Amino acid sequence: MAEPRSRRARLDTPRESRRQPLVRRPAYDPDTFGTFAEQFARFMGTARFLLYMTAFVAVWVVWNTLAPSDWTWDPYAFIFLTLMLSLQASYAAPLILLAQNRQEQRDKVIAEQDRQANARAHADMEFLAREVASLRMAVGEVATRDFLRSELRSLLNELEDRSKEDDESVD
Repeated sequence: MAEPRSRRARLDTPRESRRQPLVRRPAYDPDTFGTFAEQFARFMGTARFLLYMTAFVAVWVVWNTLAPSDWTWDPYAFIFLTLMLSLQASYAAPLILLAQNRQEQRDKVIAEQDRQANARAHADMEFLAREVASLRMAVGEVATRDFLRSELRSLLNELEDRSKEDDESVD
């Protein structure tokens, strides 16, 4: 007899549970690690770091060339020094790349904010330009002070002429 449809595994739905891994992955905060990478990359780009590395290599070279052979820690012509510098470089490169990626993401956010601010400023300027144009049109239709004065003078002259005519006609 066939199983009920609800008990059979369906191919279009995911399984409800997964097996727990034998070894759990370590959990870390990406922001904390990224901040550490940025600080590390900043430090590696300073003169202080270069001085520290130069002093480290100089002490290593001087110690391993001038110290008695029983006291040296790199008896094979600085092979261990090369290994130490390679190890430092192998950790520094990914940390510097991580710091650059985080800076690039911040730059993208800042560029997007700048673009939005520029778009708002452009829209504001267009609005103000339309407003100034409408004000110019409105002012063009409004009588100016000089126009009113000239009209009043012509009316006054007309009234004076009429009053003179009336005075002459009365006399």
